[in-house]
Amino acid sequence: MEHHIHSESAFLVGIFDDEDVLMSGVKKIRNSGVKIHEVYTPFPIHGLDDALGYSRSFMSKAAFLFGLTGFTCLITLMVWTMGFDWPMIVGGKDYVSIPVLVPVGFEGTVLFSALGMVATFLTVSNLYPGKKPFLFDSRCTDDKFVMAIDLTKNKLTPEEITSIIKNYGAIEVSTKLVKAGDLD
Repeated sequence: MEHHIHSESAFLVGIFDDEDVLMSGVKKIRNSGVKIHEVYTPFPIHGLDDALGYSRSFMSKAAFLFGLTGFTCLITLMVWTMGFDWPMIVGGKDYVSIPVLVPVGFEGTVLFSALGMVATFLTVSNLYPGKKPFLFDSRCTDDKFVMAIDLTKNKLTPEEITSIIKNYGAIEVSTKLVKAGDLD
């Protein structure tokens, strides 16, 4: 059995100079049967994730789980310390008084959600200290919109895809080789 190790992947990189042209182009290019790897923009564009066919992010579920964990941890800590480890009667209330626990539970929910979301976002986005950023074209950080198409995941030839991209508004199309691991 022969094993092929792909150390590089070829991408077609289309440059657009107008967000409206890009938005209509994304839909038409996808309808032409071309699978788009990613679109890089200098600012967020409303509706682009829907046009690219992305599903809803799991981040809201992660926030809920982090918040629930924070709430549970701090309420457990408060009940254990005030009720069992060092019981104190404050203002004639019981050892474990629910009104006293509400602010602590709220703060634990917010703290764990915020820190957990930051950690999750950095992990999912592969943004960690020392990570060298990879850009298909550096103009996507300025004023251009960059569409990357993985040639290995499309059945059309590069010439056909180039023609489709140019027909739907790309002002420039080039091929770029990407080393394995650069997109991780």
